[in-house]
Amino acid sequence: MGTFTRLDGAQLGELAAAFGLGDVHAHRSIAAGTINSNYAIETARGPFFVRVNEGKSEQDVAWEARLVAALADAGVMTPPPLVAVDRRPYAPLHGATTKWVSVFPWRDGRHLAAAEVTPELAETFGAALAQLHVAGLALPEGWRRGSIYDHAHLVGRFERFAREGDPALAHAISILREELAEATRQRHVRLNATYGMIHGDLFRDNVLWAVNAISAILDFEQASGGSLAYDLAVSINDWCWTDRPRLDVAAALVAGYQRVRPLTEADRAALPIEIRAAAARFTITRITDVYLARVPNPEKDFRAFLARCEAWRGPALGQLTSAL
Repeated sequence: MGTFTRLDGAQLGELAAAFGLGDVHAHRSIAAGTINSNYAIETARGPFFVRVNEGKSEQDVAWEARLVAALADAGVMTPPPLVAVDRRPYAPLHGATTKWVSVFPWRDGRHLAAAEVTPELAETFGAALAQLHVAGLALPEGWRRGSIYDHAHLVGRFERFAREGDPALAHAISILREELAEATRQRHVRLNATYGMIHGDLFRDNVLWAVNAISAILDFEQASGGSLAYDLAVSINDWCWTDRPRLDVAAALVAGYQRVRPLTEADRAALPIEIRAAAARFTITRITDVYLARVPNPEKDFRAFLARCEAWRGPALGQLTSAL
């Protein structure tokens, strides 16, 4: 986690002017991002969150801005991007022609630790995820871009590091090979589930809470068209786990989801497959993006998700899905 583009007060003042925010009274960097550079600013119009979109094209930034604004209009608890004085919902970073900056209203709140997620809070979150999915289903199908983490992409990543023969990855490679093969075998079941707009990465660190209510759903950078059951599975893998599956929390999360959007029979059939597929995905990406890249980030150790892969191969998955 860190700040990749460092901005001083003058640069942040230029950005505030680009969005018509008035003078900047205070600012600070937020070293919480693994992809972007983030800042908090206090302006004449109040507090705002500034995000430098690292490594993204203008098209990518525009796509995300349009999606988030539409979801916010539909009642999803996500802060919409501000529109700059030139009428675009982002602005160029002066001196860096390939970087684009998004600004959002500030939302107070905090992230929950894994042990803090109670069944009641999980149910609240599940309902919010379902609301997001319902809003996404109402958007034009043409908005649904493909995911960069589709099955073929993950297989490609896996094959590259599997060929290297790193002894520290031998056990992971054995498990992941079987998990990817199972996901391939169940392809028809996965494709039958409801397809819509998904967040793709709705972990606890992308949700802010004010006491027992959600104050913001954040970071739609990995949003895409996809299986709604898969998106639910991604969240179950993060929200319902400490050092083992928390089946009561998972059941509450799914119950909250179904209160807003009942799962179809096809969704129910796909969910256990997607829970395993999601665990494999994050094991693979943490191997490639953290372990092999030599990034010192113990919070993203691939072994944590490898443990999920192994747990879901046991009786826990059947116990969860039989109770739904």
